[in-house]
Amino acid sequence: MGSVARVSGPVVIAEGLAEAKMYDVVRVGALGLVGEIIRLVGDTATVQVYEDTTGVRPGDPVENTGQALSVELGPGLLTSIYDGVQRPLDVLKQNLGDFITRGFVAPPLNETKRWAFTATASVPSEVEPGTILGTVQETPLILHKILVPPGVAGTLESLQSGTYTIREPIGSVRTGGESRPLYLAHRWVVRVPRPVREKLAPGIPLVTGQRVIDTFFPVAKGGAACIPGPFGSGKTVTQQQLAKWADSDVVVYVGCGERGNEMTEVLATFPNLPDPKSGRPLMERTILIANTSNMPVAAREASVYTGITIAEYYRDMGYNVALMADSTSRWAEAMREISGRLEEMPGEEGYPAYLGRRVAEFYERAGRVITLSPEGRPGSVTVVGAVSPPGGDFSEPVSQNTLRVTRVFWALDAALASRRHFPSINWLQSYSLYVGDLEPWYRAELANDFVTLRQKALETLQKEAELQEIVQLVGVDALPEREKAVLDVARMLREDYLQQSAYDDVDTYTSIQKQYRMLRTILAFGERELEAIGRGATVAEVQKLPVRQRLARMKWIPEAELGPQFDALEAEMTQSLAALSGGA
Repeated sequence: MGSVARVSGPVVIAEGLAEAKMYDVVRVGALGLVGEIIRLVGDTATVQVYEDTTGVRPGDPVENTGQALSVELGPGLLTSIYDGVQRPLDVLKQNLGDFITRGFVAPPLNETKRWAFTATASVPSEVEPGTILGTVQETPLILHKILVPPGVAGTLESLQSGTYTIREPIGSVRTGGESRPLYLAHRWVVRVPRPVREKLAPGIPLVTGQRVIDTFFPVAKGGAACIPGPFGSGKTVTQQQLAKWADSDVVVYVGCGERGNEMTEVLATFPNLPDPKSGRPLMERTILIANTSNMPVAAREASVYTGITIAEYYRDMGYNVALMADSTSRWAEAMREISGRLEEMPGEEGYPAYLGRRVAEFYERAGRVITLSPEGRPGSVTVVGAVSPPGGDFSEPVSQNTLRVTRVFWALDAALASRRHFPSINWLQSYSLYVGDLEPWYRAELANDFVTLRQKALETLQKEAELQEIVQLVGVDALPEREKAVLDVARMLREDYLQQSAYDDVDTYTSIQKQYRMLRTILAFGERELEAIGRGATVAEVQKLPVRQRLARMKWIPEAELGPQFDALEAEMTQSLAALSGGA
């Protein structure tokens, strides 16, 4: 037991903690505020407190728990809404009302609920970390696999099906000459990545249903993406679309330091969203971690680690997990504030010198892996981190350090957002380094020419940007007909392909097969338009064709009618353009 010597906002200097270790969790003051040791000098510890320190004064007691900051992992995580240190907000509301009382402790998982456990491992048998002991139907969408925790191996002595709480042993394993009980849940330190057997190269795309992402700037399963943008450019809506539609089994959404009204919208809408694949509530495969901007700043840093640890837990079961972190800029600001109170040497723009290392450590926990298991079970964690650069300046430290470690850059553009073009991802600034890794998948699962079509579409958009500079000087009418055709096709790509409505039942999600047909049809139209121009037609005549209007509406073709409708559209397009100037 130690005592408070000095208080500076969320940072407390405690004396008399001779047995303390780095990152031990301590309880500060009479209320027992949760804190974490982040510096040790002799028996003097510097503690970052995850709650408001108002009222804490020198001489108050500081109790060391001897354990590092950790989360509890087991059945009951799905459908839950936590704060940054895994306190369930629904339980806090039931006990405290609308405001959180400092020092209140609530178990992360329901300790009284009984789960139906079905044992699948045989007794006796040799087990190792990652061995599946049995299953629990956590929600109708997710079968929760109870695993042997990392670091535990030996002979399975007992295991029996039945109904258990997370505090009742389901069996035991003999390891190191002693019997160790097994439970439905276990704890894991948030700052330590969960071990894996092997990290796999990216080769499977995370299909999101958003055309600008899947076609032009895809992210692989187990990849890391950065989505920076100024205020009002659509970061949160884009991440919510990814959470809803991405080809993942489990979604972890971390609201890190966001405004209260944004998190309120998330908390209000997510429980009511239907899962597109099953029709069940989306929350049945979702975990929300809410840490708003008015919550204690230190808990903001912990929320990101809490989210990634929970994501790794479901990855170890063999699931594909998508983690949305909104926004890592607020996480970096929390590090900057703590660093300033520790009187550390500041780096660029006042951020700590270790900002780049912390950002890299976080994104490196993404990946598609072979988990610790006898059968070599694959799983993945895909991380999409939003960045909120001040004034939309992508050269600031958080954006730059994030771009160094992520391989996808979705640059949100306020100018596009103001023109109501959503998703407002700028196709000239954005990039994806996964395209080469994913090309074999596209050829095997989609079409041989998909990557070629993608490249041709990007070249058309780039050519349009160059022509726009000439247009501003001399006007569109001064351009030759072939350049006008380039502008026409680029406009179709922008308005009929890249622009997508999150609120339209058909347009909100586009399968990768439909994306291919749409892209192929638009580019084929461009080729036939150039042929017609070569025979004497004009772009103005082409734009008056009825098929041109039908092409603009192809985004609303239902998925069930793809084949017949696109075949008919391509046939009509070929016939109309061939007949335009007398061609046969």
